[in-house]
Amino acid sequence: MRHENSNKLSNIGSVDPKILRRYRQYLQLERSYSPNTLDAYQKDLQKLLNYYADEGVDWRHVTLDQLDRFAGSLHDLGIGPRSVARILSGVRSFYRFLLLEKEIDSDPTELLESPQMGRHLPEVLSLQEIEDILSVIDQSKPEGIRDRAIIEMLYGCGLRVSELCQLQMSALFLEEGYIRVHGKGRKERLVPIGEQAIHALREWFVARQTIQAKPGEEDFVFISTRRGRRLSRISLFVFIKEYAQRAGITKEISPHTFRHSFATHLLEGGANLRAIQAMLGHEGIGTTEIYMHIGQQHLREAIVEHHPRNKRPRK
Repeated sequence: MRHENSNKLSNIGSVDPKILRRYRQYLQLERSYSPNTLDAYQKDLQKLLNYYADEGVDWRHVTLDQLDRFAGSLHDLGIGPRSVARILSGVRSFYRFLLLEKEIDSDPTELLESPQMGRHLPEVLSLQEIEDILSVIDQSKPEGIRDRAIIEMLYGCGLRVSELCQLQMSALFLEEGYIRVHGKGRKERLVPIGEQAIHALREWFVARQTIQAKPGEEDFVFISTRRGRRLSRISLFVFIKEYAQRAGITKEISPHTFRHSFATHLLEGGANLRAIQAMLGHEGIGTTEIYMHIGQQHLREAIVEHHPRNKRPRK
């Protein structure tokens, strides 16, 4: 069994299998790691090398920015902060080994930061900020029409970025007003879709007819207007940050911010927490309850600002 795992690792990415075998020996002999820890490091390294293969990253010349994006992709997959921190610890270990072996000249993970532990309240956009972002999109071009539809879907349906990138035409039931989503663990759920998102999608489908999709990519809803391939998570991160900057948004946002905003605005509008849990695809109510904290935070701000007992007395 151990031999099969080693072979599996050796066949991933463009790293020389001999280097990977030496790295495992280094962890086993010099770091005295247990078999379970070795397997955990192996699986974490597998995630990194798969990411390199998908994004065309050169492992010998990887940059800090690329590693930060890798960390962002882990968050997008729904991996929690503690697990992300563990994976990044393994990444640092791998590059320290490469530096010791003189396979690289400098360690790109030296300034790589792990996520903060504890309960983090995610950024939330106001409805006006979302409108401001939509207003800067140039809809005279197919990619602009597509990008508006993407944002309408992220905010209108509360999708994870990975769910949106994998969304297929066959999963859309627009006449009935819902879409079928495959979430974490390939668990299927039905998500309602509103009129604005439907309208944006239909405009995108008209523009999409002018784009030649690559073989095998035809059923994906969102494709590149230049290459005809399904969009990657990284592409979404990049263009959403660009639109936010153009709109003058100073908050640190990502595609996931629209999902957080979707849930928070539903809660503030009176939606049941269990209903939000079902729409987001959370297994446990505990994950959804973070939006209760956001809602309470906004409520406190409103009370502090507007309650008559909190107003300063006139002199």
